[in-house]
Amino acid sequence: MQSFVSTSQSSISDYQLALTMLRSKLIACRYSPSTQSTYYHMFRGFLKYVHPKPLYQLSKIDVMNYHLKLIEERQISRSYQNQSINAIKFYLEHVLGHDRQTFDLERPRPETKLPQVLSMEEIQRVLSSTRNLKHRTVLTTIYSAGLRMGEVLNLKIGDIDSPNMRIWVRGGKGAKDRITVLSPILLDLLRTYFKAYGPKEYLFEGQTGGKYSSTSVRRVLGRAVKKAGIQKPVVPHTLRHSFATHLLEHGTNLRYIQTLLGHTSSKTTEIYTHVSSKKLEEVVSPLDYMAKSEVYLKGQ
Repeated sequence: MQSFVSTSQSSISDYQLALTMLRSKLIACRYSPSTQSTYYHMFRGFLKYVHPKPLYQLSKIDVMNYHLKLIEERQISRSYQNQSINAIKFYLEHVLGHDRQTFDLERPRPETKLPQVLSMEEIQRVLSSTRNLKHRTVLTTIYSAGLRMGEVLNLKIGDIDSPNMRIWVRGGKGAKDRITVLSPILLDLLRTYFKAYGPKEYLFEGQTGGKYSSTSVRRVLGRAVKKAGIQKPVVPHTLRHSFATHLLEHGTNLRYIQTLLGHTSSKTTEIYTHVSSKKLEEVVSPLDYMAKSEVYLKGQ
């Protein structure tokens, strides 16, 4: 680790060992590869800050001062701050074995940002703008089943349960399995795609086999959005948000939407009530009720 300077070789080894132990523990706890990478990067930044302090002397003050520095000098986002705290807490609690309460740090107030969604007409434009069969099938699968990026890339051929018209999502967020809806339209598209590409293990594979890459999906979607003439910022997760919003607008119970999305808390799913334009259009202002009353009419 070349970035740790002005120190003895033994302290460099201690810090390298800390990073190795962090990664091993993350793997043992079955954290996703993306979380492993994020925690490793975040914790490495913290080690650069506290260096060359012995790791057994790390305290809550070190962690708090580090994040104050990041906020003041780098103006990090709330999300970055939370991820960094989680990474450091993981090392202190799961690797060093410190008590959880000792490092129960204050967290930034959550931002109340509403998810970006596309209208059904915009979704149709995006999908129809994707001429390549594999690309169109990937994007259609994400939208029609409400999948996360990792979930669609992890789909295997056997996860498409056509007799029961459902899709099995194995090891979703939180290492939980669930089932979601299989659209008859998507099933027809998948059959056409399967005949053309003949995937061997994963439903969507790269040119040399193995899972299709997330970078490719983002690139495909970006081109389709641009071709469709949509100016909104759109990422693969936007298709999942749109899936949930459109179900809500068509009368699907929030509890069912929660199950399909794999949300642990109903509060997470309830955010879609704030972005559904159709539901807002159905709301009647109390002024309109007042206008129909005899008291209001006499006042005229």
